[in-house]
Amino acid sequence: MKRPNILFLIADQHRYDCVGYSNRNKNGIKTPNIDKLCEEGIWFNNAYTTSPVCCPARQSLIAGRRPETFGALWNYNITLPVGCLEPEDFSYARLLKENGYNNTFVGVWDICQHAGPASFGFDNYIPSIRTYSARSQEGEVIDKPFNESDTYKLGEKVCEEIERLSKANKPWHMSVNFSEPHPYYAPVNEFAEMYRPEDMKPWDGFYDDLKNKPYIQTQQILNWGNENKGWDYWAPIVAKYHAFVSQVDSVVGMILDKLAETGNYEDTLVVYTSDHGDMCGSHGMFDKHYVMYEDVTHVPFVMRWPGRIPGGIKTDAYTVHFLDLVPTILDVCSIGKPEDATLHGRSLRPIIMDEGIPKDWRQEAVSSYNGQQFGLFCQRSIKTDRWKYVWNPTDIDEVYDLENDPGETRNLVNEVEIDILSDLRKRLYETLAKDEDWLVMRNNHSWVAPQLLHNKKHAR
Repeated sequence: MKRPNILFLIADQHRYDCVGYSNRNKNGIKTPNIDKLCEEGIWFNNAYTTSPVCCPARQSLIAGRRPETFGALWNYNITLPVGCLEPEDFSYARLLKENGYNNTFVGVWDICQHAGPASFGFDNYIPSIRTYSARSQEGEVIDKPFNESDTYKLGEKVCEEIERLSKANKPWHMSVNFSEPHPYYAPVNEFAEMYRPEDMKPWDGFYDDLKNKPYIQTQQILNWGNENKGWDYWAPIVAKYHAFVSQVDSVVGMILDKLAETGNYEDTLVVYTSDHGDMCGSHGMFDKHYVMYEDVTHVPFVMRWPGRIPGGIKTDAYTVHFLDLVPTILDVCSIGKPEDATLHGRSLRPIIMDEGIPKDWRQEAVSSYNGQQFGLFCQRSIKTDRWKYVWNPTDIDEVYDLENDPGETRNLVNEVEIDILSDLRKRLYETLAKDEDWLVMRNNHSWVAPQLLHNKKHAR
């Protein structure tokens, strides 16, 4: 079988519920091009990030491993010094290159603070045009044409690179890493006019008094100066966020059109996803950090490959997407994993080819967090069909009944049946131990692991 071209389109902080195709789209967001990918491919209802922080999440994709295992605990460019993925570590891009692929990295580089894309197997690098800014969380509407926006200009460069790669007689891989819709939200007029603040409905988690929850969540609201701000304050911000997503979607359409124009449409496996989500006012919070709510852990994830992946499939299979993508790509390209490489995910091939979900497939998604610019705070979460359990080793744990409380506003840790809580803790521990998370493994599993194994938590 001919190896496909591989195109990753990775947004920055795109919420799961802000895709037209999503079953949680409550504010009528318009993403016709992402929706087209879904209609022609497979959409994952239960896709989750390894970590709701940019650098750790993106590094986990390159390595195919959980970020804690190589020291990527938080963003390396914003707070206390921290490790990151190193050039000598396994990189899926390097393996693709060794097997005949031309590789290009476009956009946000969050992989290593002292080495660039070439050190990880990418032949060409097109840097991000947009720079992140610490301007107001309220964002702004940019008064200029779409074709003068940074988003559009990056799309133009991607299209030019597709033209160039198409002329070589070998398969290619491109990882396109948008800097949008990451704050601050700055859509141009054309997209801002699509959404009125008065039409924005509050997130399911907006009305939350944070009672019986970790103290750090209340502190987050104080850190950002968001105390006593109602939906009338947040609605215009949410409208700008929706507009910024639609702006990205328009560039996705440009790129898909270029694939068709260059004859690559049928031969290219396209993936659209995000590193993680965005609070955007949910629970009264901005950006992300110190929480494991669905707002930031649940991500959009679609794969499209004409003639191989049947169109219009929605699957409930759980995927920790940046862990499963690497073994999936190796599988569909018939490239073997090096014996000395450790991968924490599984190939999605039987699922995306509509062969059914394997009987031994995971029934949950596990994510992790370790801190950011306001200090360090370890969290591990497990999400099942009904329950979300968040392990906070240094504060009160959280349990949410997602069937009856999709916004995760009521912490049931001291109300849920102990058998349910014990099972969630045990399943979380098993995944963390299997993937060699040092939080549970240190000192022969005797320091904090008993919290999960023996319910050694306050009030339980």
